[in-house]
Amino acid sequence: MLNKTGKVLYHTLGITIFICITVMFVLVFANVILRYVFNSGITWSSELSRYLFVWLVFLGAIAALKDNMHLSMDIVTDLLPPKVKKGCFVVSNLVVLYVLWLFFKGSWSMTFLTISRLSPATKIPLGLIYGIGIVSSIAMGGIVLGRLFQTIFKGKYNFKESSEQTKPLDQPHSKVGNY
Repeated sequence: MLNKTGKVLYHTLGITIFICITVMFVLVFANVILRYVFNSGITWSSELSRYLFVWLVFLGAIAALKDNMHLSMDIVTDLLPPKVKKGCFVVSNLVVLYVLWLFFKGSWSMTFLTISRLSPATKIPLGLIYGIGIVSSIAMGGIVLGRLFQTIFKGKYNFKESSEQTKPLDQPHSKVGNY
C-alpha cells in the first residue's frame, strides 16, 4: 500500500516538474518572439517563469533525494565496517532531518507572513511561492524518515546508492578542448 502510494506521488512529482518546465519554456519563448518580432511582450511572463523556476528547483531536489542523486562524500565511509557505516548513515540522516525541520519552520513563517501580499505583475499571493519550502521539507523529511526506518528496523538499506558509482568508465575521457 505504502509502496503504491509512493509510486503515485513520485509520478505526480515527475508530471509537475514536466509542467513547470513546459510552461516556463512556452512563456519565455513566446515572450522572446513577441519582443523581437512584434515589439511587444507579455508583462507577467518573466515573473511567472521565475516563480515556476523556484518551484522547479525545489521539486527537483525532492526527486534527487528520492533517487539518491545528491552529492555525497563517501571516501571515509567506504572504508568503515558495515555497522559503523550504518551508524554514520543514521547520524547523518538525523542531521538532515534537523535541517529540514529548520527549513520547514522558516518556510512556514515566511509563507504565512506573505500570504496576503500579491506579486506585482501576476497578482499571485507570495505565500504560494514560499509554500514550496513547506512542500519540499515535508516530502524530503518523509523520504529521509522512510530510509531511516528501513535502515534501523528492517536493515534493508543499501549504502551504495547508485550502481553508476561502481561501474568503471567504458571509454577514456576525450581531449576535446585540451590544446
